[in-house]
Order: sequence, then C-alpha cells, then structure tokens
Amino acid sequence: MTDRRAAVGADPVPSGPWGRAARLADRHGELVKFATVGAITFVVDTAVFVTAKSTVLEPKPVTAKVLAVLIATIVGYVLNREWSFRLRGGRGRPHEALLYFAVSGVALAVNAAPLGVSRYVLDLAQPAVSSLTEHVADLVSAQVVGTLLAMVFRWWAFRRWVFPDEVGPLR
Repeated sequence: MTDRRAAVGADPVPSGPWGRAARLADRHGELVKFATVGAITFVVDTAVFVTAKSTVLEPKPVTAKVLAVLIATIVGYVLNREWSFRLRGGRGRPHEALLYFAVSGVALAVNAAPLGVSRYVLDLAQPAVSSLTEHVADLVSAQVVGTLLAMVFRWWAFRRWVFPDEVGPLR
C-alpha cells in the first residue's frame, strides 16, 4: 500500500507527541474520518429521531427511527465520498451511490432492529413501563446498540464493496 501522505504531497510528519498523533491519524486516517462522519451523522440521526418521536411520529417510534437514519445516510454519503474515502474508489458515481444506499438500507434494518426488539418483543413501552423507562429504552436500543451494530457493518461493507482499494470483480 502506498504512503497516503506522499500521494497527496503532504509535508513530512513532525516528531514528538504531535508526530505520533499524526502517524496514527495517517495510518488509521480512513477510520478516524469515518468515525468523525459517524459522529456528525449520529447527531443528525439523534436530533431527527428525538424531534420526530416527540412530535408528528409520537405513536410510531420505528418510523421516526427509519426517517432519522435515511436523512443521516444522505449526509453520510456526501461526507464519506468527499472526505473519508476520497482516495478510494474508481467506480462511477451512480454505481457507487447505488451500492452506498444498498449497504445503508441493510444497515438501516440493523440499526432499527434493536428498537423493534425493545418495543415489541421486550414490551418496553407504556403502559407496561413508565414514560421515562420507555424513553431511555428507546434511546439506548436505537441510538447506542443499533448505531454501534450498524456502524461496524457499514465500515466493513463500505471498504469491501462501495469504496474498494481497487475496482475489479466482487470478492
């Protein structure tokens, strides 16, 4: 694998603690950028989910979650394409976008599944539990468990199929 700094013509890495941090970021740059995009889309997802669940989609928390993930996915595609994985790929944008949204569709199901289990299998909803318990269970299952599972899946699938190092036959 080529040195990404040389590929983009960056200055040499400084020494000392900043140099170690720079080498770590260089070595794991895609992961750091992917995680940063994930943090941004997590905020978008959470804001849309909480707003929708508290207002127009109050009786439909899974629908609110799906809407939130769809909006965050659009934001994520733009940021991942233009920043996280900008040195990868080689596919045409329409093909790449189709693969991105297909992977994200599977990730959406992965993300919403824990909320569905929490609400409809474990019955962590009113009147079986208090309003506070319902809200905490919704946030933990949708925003923590679901997001972490979907993030691991996306990282693997984006690098494997959407933004591969080399474009060739699917492995």
